[in-house]
Amino acid sequence: MEKMPPIEHLRGRPIGRVLMKMGLLTRENIHQCLEIQKKRQKEGHKTVQIGEIFVELGLVAEKQLHIALAAQRGMEFVNLGEMDVSPSALEKLSSQMAKTYRVLPIEFKADTNELVVAVDKADSFRATDDLSTLLGLKVTAKIVDSKALDTAITKYYQQKDEGEGINELITEIQEDGFLAEFEGRNQSIDLDELKELSESNPVKKLLNLVLMQAIRDKASDVHFEPFENEYKMRYRIDGVLYEMVPPPKHIAAALSSRIKVMANLDIAERRLPQDGRISLTVQGNPVDLRVSVLPTMFGESVVLRILDRSQMQLDLAKLGLGTDNLNILRQLIHKPNGIVLVTGPTGSGKTTTLYAALSELNDIETKIITTEDPIEYDIDGIIQVQMKEDIGVTFAKCLRSILRQDPDVVMVGEIRDLETAEIAAQASLTGHIVFTTLHTNDAPSSVARLLDLGIEPFLLTATIEGIVAQRLVRKICEHCKTPFSPTESQLMELGLSPDDVKGKQFYYGAGCSKCNNTGYRGRTGLYEIMTFNDEIRELIMNHASSNVLRTASQKAGMKLLRDAGLSAIYNGITTIDEVVKETMAESE
Repeated sequence: MEKMPPIEHLRGRPIGRVLMKMGLLTRENIHQCLEIQKKRQKEGHKTVQIGEIFVELGLVAEKQLHIALAAQRGMEFVNLGEMDVSPSALEKLSSQMAKTYRVLPIEFKADTNELVVAVDKADSFRATDDLSTLLGLKVTAKIVDSKALDTAITKYYQQKDEGEGINELITEIQEDGFLAEFEGRNQSIDLDELKELSESNPVKKLLNLVLMQAIRDKASDVHFEPFENEYKMRYRIDGVLYEMVPPPKHIAAALSSRIKVMANLDIAERRLPQDGRISLTVQGNPVDLRVSVLPTMFGESVVLRILDRSQMQLDLAKLGLGTDNLNILRQLIHKPNGIVLVTGPTGSGKTTTLYAALSELNDIETKIITTEDPIEYDIDGIIQVQMKEDIGVTFAKCLRSILRQDPDVVMVGEIRDLETAEIAAQASLTGHIVFTTLHTNDAPSSVARLLDLGIEPFLLTATIEGIVAQRLVRKICEHCKTPFSPTESQLMELGLSPDDVKGKQFYYGAGCSKCNNTGYRGRTGLYEIMTFNDEIRELIMNHASSNVLRTASQKAGMKLLRDAGLSAIYNGITTIDEVVKETMAESE
């Protein structure tokens, strides 16, 4: 290879031109490869990158292609073995983050607040964006050889691997003189001091470590909670909160300020609630962090909701419906019009069920519009509208406008009042299928709830096609699943006798490293689906009670939540405790 031309002569040029300027290709080579690319595209191959063809034909080596791609993006290729890695740069990044993002900090320029990192791919710019957000520094990258990067990360971080836990960071924070000055000064901190607190290195490190650990353990929320004499950090996994090692109370303002900076919120405002969002890409997966800041008696309580799109199950078949219920739900959502209600308490997975239904209907011939508060996940091909009640963008107002947009399928986040319920009913009568949610305990009691809102029985029977009630239960960890025989008292909790369970096998999770010794890993849904037949419509018109409706639905084939729970126990999916906790209250 000839001497490398200056980067500014290569930045932004087509890759073939860059390789020509590097003296590696001729014009004939490029034309030959362009012809191959066109031919493959005509034959229906997936998009073929021309760089791959250069390598395939042996015209350039893979390493040379990486150097050219880096130059095309204005990034310099350096030899890591010849570089002095600065200790001040290494301090900026924890071992866990270096390995998660596959970067090595090589230089820190204090005067410009810039961290230079080594990466092995030209498309690692997402990692540099995330690191800028997490570290509050300007992060620039240089390209190095892949093997050299792996070796260097192992070399520089091997000593730190175990020693960089939360405990060590908390010790560092306790010994930090600057942070210690803020002990007992909750309200009397001025704006300049808040800015300085948000830039504190130990605080950044602690927050980043907590976030990485939460994402790795598949937590759904992280809570930072101030109390009179302590400051708690907790995270929720599979619906259960676990406490982390509590940091010193005096860093409360520093942590909330750091989170506000990352979410572009106002760090000076400490009296009003604030909501924001932080977007990251962790190990190639897009992760959204919803930020909620709430002023309390002892400081700001901050909750981060982790929305990891790679963990989102948007397939109806994977929700735990069972064959019969899956077929019933599929029939419901493919109806040309009517309302399908999903009901259950907060955190029972209603939104996930609706998203899975919408994903199944999401094709080129179907126009889908949703109104949500908030929008949990953005899905390609679906038009999603965020509610803003403070400026009058309510479900009812939005629904009126949506119907002028010629949709086929409409999702209303929640029916909260009569107005929304009536417009949803009108929408279903004019040829739309409407999906929505409601907060009730089971499917039959949803009818009473809608009548309480003021909906006329005739409107309800004319529009509702089916009601899906659901709960979430934790799944037994596959790695430590252990068979056992339940005691008579455990069976009594399920309302069963020893004769009822003859020949049935029961399991529980003994606890292992894969499930953090909880015995559970992941969650699944329990469902009861009430479809409306003529008898049930007649009963509703005659103001029948929820119990009468439940009996009639069971006669028509509806399986109760409790039945779904028993099936999940017998199939070795969940435990007696989980089913009792989630379904027994409803069946009494």
